[in-house]
Amino acid sequence: MITSVAIQGIKGSFHHIVSQQYFDKTVAIVECLSFDKAVDSLLHDESDAVIMAIENSIVGSIIPNYALIDNHQLHIVGEHYLDIQHHLMALPNQNIDAIKEVYSHPMALLQCKEFFKKHPHIKLIEDKDTAEVAQRIHQQQLKAVAAIGSELASELFELKIIAKSIQTIKHNETRFVIVKRTNSEFDEKEINKASIKFELEHKRGSLASVLNVLSDCKINLTKIQSLPKIETPWKYAFFVDVTFDDYKDFQKAKSIIQIMAEDLKILGEYKNSRL
Repeated sequence: MITSVAIQGIKGSFHHIVSQQYFDKTVAIVECLSFDKAVDSLLHDESDAVIMAIENSIVGSIIPNYALIDNHQLHIVGEHYLDIQHHLMALPNQNIDAIKEVYSHPMALLQCKEFFKKHPHIKLIEDKDTAEVAQRIHQQQLKAVAAIGSELASELFELKIIAKSIQTIKHNETRFVIVKRTNSEFDEKEINKASIKFELEHKRGSLASVLNVLSDCKINLTKIQSLPKIETPWKYAFFVDVTFDDYKDFQKAKSIIQIMAEDLKILGEYKNSRL
């Protein structure tokens, strides 16, 4: 049973919102200002699970988090998709003309860059966490400073939303994974999605052969991400997400890929949250 979950950020962050939606509001939150620290809390039994953003519909994969899961032998036990709405917020009784500086996470600034082109008087400054900036504005009563964050953050830190949904692409979705030290959440009959990792020899057709196996076994490829192996130039590891209707089809595909590829690793078997 999960009673505590580590998140990157503080209460009011998008990771906090995911914790409330995936689990419930009674789960204890372990606040961490980096994904590395969140993983450390799991490894040192300070939390039961970690919520980790893994990809965004606008900016793509969050590659360092794939490496964290792989390097620490962790397991994905679930996923959650969250519609990300970025709001500009500041202390009450201010409008956007009064704002001189906006502090936020680099990814949030990137997703909102077209909005700020219309307000060139505002200086954009990268910071560690969106919700932490909102908290700082509230605690220090910082005028002429704004944060980018969730509606929950504005409520928790008593800030006024002065511009709603300022992200460039209005449908902005992030996929989060729930990570634990073990992978035994579901019965095989309930599993219809998996995340795997494998390595291939650097030769023509090697990846195509694996993809053909997936197709022949009735496996649907939903995501593929390559990462270079730093210690072996021009050799790559592939992180792949697949879905399937019958777990036996996935078992068959695993047994074949085990022969064809190097270092096949199952990063997680879980329920497809899109269904």
